[in-house]
Order: sequence, then C-alpha cells, then structure tokens
Amino acid sequence: MNPYQAPLTDMRFLLEQVFDAPNTWAQLPEIAEMVDIDTANAILEEAAKISCELIHPLNRTGDEQGVLHQENQVITPDGYKAVYEQYSQGGWIGLCGDPEFGGMGMPKMLGILVDEMAYSACNAFTLYGSLTAGAALCINAHGSEELKQAYLPKLYSGEWAGAMDMTEPQAGSDLRNIRTRALLQDDGSYAITGSKIFITGGDHDLTENVIHLVLAKLPDSKGISLFLVPKISVNADGSLANANGVSVGSIEHKMGLKGSATCVMNFDNAQGFLIGEPNRGLVCMFTMMNYERLAIGIQGLGSAQAAYQMAADYAKERNQGIAAGGSSTGSDSDPIIVHGDVRRMLLTIRAMTEAGRALSVFTGQQLDLAKYAQDEVKAKAARYVGLLTPVAKAFLTDRGLDATIMAQQVFGGHGYIRETGIEQLVRDTRIAQIYEGTNGIQAIDFLGRKVTGDNLAALNEFVADLKAQMRAFTHVDAVKVAAVCARLDALVIVAESVNDRKVAQPALINACAVDFLDAFGYTLYGFYWLAMVDKVADHEDKAFAEQKVYLAKFYFDKLLPKADYHIAQVRAGDATTMAMPAELF
Repeated sequence: MNPYQAPLTDMRFLLEQVFDAPNTWAQLPEIAEMVDIDTANAILEEAAKISCELIHPLNRTGDEQGVLHQENQVITPDGYKAVYEQYSQGGWIGLCGDPEFGGMGMPKMLGILVDEMAYSACNAFTLYGSLTAGAALCINAHGSEELKQAYLPKLYSGEWAGAMDMTEPQAGSDLRNIRTRALLQDDGSYAITGSKIFITGGDHDLTENVIHLVLAKLPDSKGISLFLVPKISVNADGSLANANGVSVGSIEHKMGLKGSATCVMNFDNAQGFLIGEPNRGLVCMFTMMNYERLAIGIQGLGSAQAAYQMAADYAKERNQGIAAGGSSTGSDSDPIIVHGDVRRMLLTIRAMTEAGRALSVFTGQQLDLAKYAQDEVKAKAARYVGLLTPVAKAFLTDRGLDATIMAQQVFGGHGYIRETGIEQLVRDTRIAQIYEGTNGIQAIDFLGRKVTGDNLAALNEFVADLKAQMRAFTHVDAVKVAAVCARLDALVIVAESVNDRKVAQPALINACAVDFLDAFGYTLYGFYWLAMVDKVADHEDKAFAEQKVYLAKFYFDKLLPKADYHIAQVRAGDATTMAMPAELF
C-alpha cells in the first residue's frame, strides 16, 4: 500500500487563485492579524508531513487491532495515544479555535484542507480531534464565560477531548423522543440521567477527560436542552476531581472505523451545566452539527483522494491484457492504465474529487465570512452556509463512497482482500453517509428548508451569483458556460414546481429530495470546473494546468449530464413512489 501524499499543488491553487484567500483574509481583521498566504502554505506543508509520516501509519494497524473495552476502560489501538499527543502538542486540534482561549485562530477555509489530509491518512484517528474541535466550537458560541474559561483551553490543547451525545435507541434522527432527563440542583448545576448510543469518541485513553455535550429534557418540558457533562468532575482551579457518573455501557462492533471508539454512554446523576437557554439545546447543538456535517463531508472527500492515489498507482504498475489496437511496447501485457474502463473509473474519481475540494474550500470561505465579516456580506455568507452545508455533507460522502468502490474495482480481485488496503477505505467511508444525519435527511433539509423554505430566495440569489461569475470568466468555453447555465435554470424551474405543489402533495419533497440535491451537486461541480479552468490558464505549472483542462473536458462530457437524469426524476414527482400500499412491501 503506497503512502498517502497530500495534493498540495491543488490545495494551494484553490486557496490562492480560485478563491483568492489572501484578499478574503485581508478584509477580515480578526483573520488578517493571524495568517497570510505564506503562513497558510507553511501550515499546509507541515500538515502534509504529519498526515503522511505520523497519522497514515496508524490506519492499517488500527483497523486490524480495533478498540477494546476492558473494565470500564476504552483502549485505542497501539500508537494512537502517542500520535494524538504529538498532534495535540502541534496545535492541530485548536487550529481554528478562538485565540482568546488558546486556539490558533486560523480560517476555516484553511482548516478544511488540513482536515482533508488527516481524513485521507486515517479516518478513524481523525474523528477524535474533529469531535473535540466541534465541541469547543459549540461551547465558545453558546456557553457561559465561566464554562469557556474552564473548558476551552483544555479542549484546544488536546488535554481533554469532546463528544456529542444525541442519539438514543428509541430516538434516532427524531430527537423529540429522547428520554435523558436533567434535574436542576441547588448549586445551579443539573443531574443528568439517561443513556445514549452511537457516541463517537464517547470514551478512550487518548486524554485524561472527555467532555460530553448531552441533549436532555427538563421536567415537564417538551423542549430539549443542552448540557456540558465532563467524564471526570473539574475543580475550580481546573484540576480533575472525581468520576462524574459517566460510564461506558459497551462499544459498538462496526463494519469500519474500527480504531474509533463508538460507545454506549450511561449517565447516572452526572453533574451537568446548561449551555445556552433552557429548551434551546438543538439551536446550540446545530452550531456544532453544521461544522461536523461539513467535517464528515470532508471525510468522504479525503477517502476519495486516498482511493484515487492507491488506484492510480496500482493501474500504472499492474500488467494485464493488451491495449486496444495492440501493445505499443510489443510486450505480452500492458499496465491496466491503458484500458478504457480503468481510465473511466480513475478520471471519474479524480474529476469528482477535485471539484469536491473546491466545494469544501468555498463552503469554508463562507463560514469565515459568516463569522468575521460585517453587515450584508456576513448575512449573505450565512445564507450560503445554510444552503450548502447539507449539500457538502451528502454529496461529498455519497460521491466519496462511489470513489472508494470504483478504486476497489480498479484493483479487481486484489481489491477484495485486506493486503491492498482499499477494502478498508470502502468500509471506513460507508458510515459517512449515515451519521451526522443520514444523507436522505440532508437532502430533505436542503430541498424542504433551504430551497423551498424561503420560496427559493437563497437558491435564486446563489444561482445569480454563479451566473455573474461565469460571465466574468475569460479562459473558458462559452458552450460549457451555457451548459451549466441551462442546468441551473432547469433546477430553478423544477424547484419552483416543487414549491408550488408542496402543500397539496406533502410527500413530494421527501420523495424527490435526494435527486434534487444530486442534480444541484453535479451542476455546481460544473461551475467549479469552469472556475478552475479559468484560473489555471495562468498557472506556472504547465503540467498541472494541462491536467485540469483534460479533467474538465471529461467532466463535461461524461459527468455533468448526470444532472439531467436527476432533474428528470424530480419532475416525475412522488406518485409512483407513494402509490404502493405499505403492506405490499
């Protein structure tokens, strides 16, 4: 299995040329004082080195060894703890954290690229730091000053870890049915009692404490509140006190991500502290959830990049069959890269992955603007974040799994055995479509809330922006611009149709949401390919520029037309989907 190598040239190209990060950062004083493009490039270089040399070696052994649960202790695979300590000491967990509490204050559009490298290197290991960063984000946005002072420095430093505790056996995605309860105590804290399942990083030996963000209900309340519940109680001076009634019931034995501890967590009168307002827990939690959903999209993207590298290297090394028309070398077999079907798979993976990276960086840019910009720029970015977050989570992870499966196919029979490592990527990536809200739920959120929820206002604004940018392109084919514009127009028309019928046909959005999101994703990727081709014309690396042009042509010929199929599926409506009686299934 070849070591992972970060695609630094492409990452720098997106930051510097496609999305003009230096200009974005210069307009945001809080970011400008922390980073410039030279600093960003240095961070990317170091992240690439750490991902390759420290994190990637954990991937195979962690999958084979897995996580152990012994006497209420969760033990991570060999090497995890030492690498996590080095990773934490390097400041990587607090990379985008608030500098006031020990974070590095880096922009999210840079942090996303660092996350991608880590996920490419080892999905399971990277989840621990990702959940910790998400928990810190939520506490910083909604916690009291006292909670921030007590917990954020330890989370950013990696001394403590974070976990998100939402799901219960009887309440998966429908959180209204959770049974965990919170009782107000005389000292103003709460006693938390209940059980949660599927808790990523719920417990482990990487840190001395795990800080749980737990959704629970107050007595006689229909609302849901959010509580900070440490595994080990914390003294006023920041030192650790006693166990806090938080225990591991069991760990899940999963299809993949075997190095990631997925726990059943029990809370027995554990002391918790309210985050935000009572009965407003979901509002607080979704601050974390939106970032985590993007992070999981990056998991799919990182897996796709790793899969491409493995499959492309194999295709150039593996000799089998003769090229159509005869071998150019006169040998009795050629590398399988000469075969059209192998090229189809490799080009598909790469074209989708590089456009997906553009989507991720743009979404990160909008998160930065929504956080640090002023007035209408800030408000507009927030609208775009809302629109794109479900797309980034669902489309990146769906296409990420597609990529790992195609890469496995390139390996043929060798892809089905453990030695090559590609089958692990398939297993590890599969969950990304499920957790943090299944991709079907993401699609329903996208079409039902983000597109039709405001009667297409955000969608129309976004489409108008894309068209305005395309009119300014100077190095792209007008026919390709017209092809993207035609799909954008078709998307708006079909969205208007759904919006007009959503009340009379209440099942319509649910039945066609996935197809609408996919149509949007393929169309949006067409725009990003045009943006990349327009900017790459002046790139100093001519081979890199040539690659982009070839990939863009492949995308427009072979992949953009997929949008037409999905638009047609939305037009078909929900009649045949909902017609058959449930008892006939």
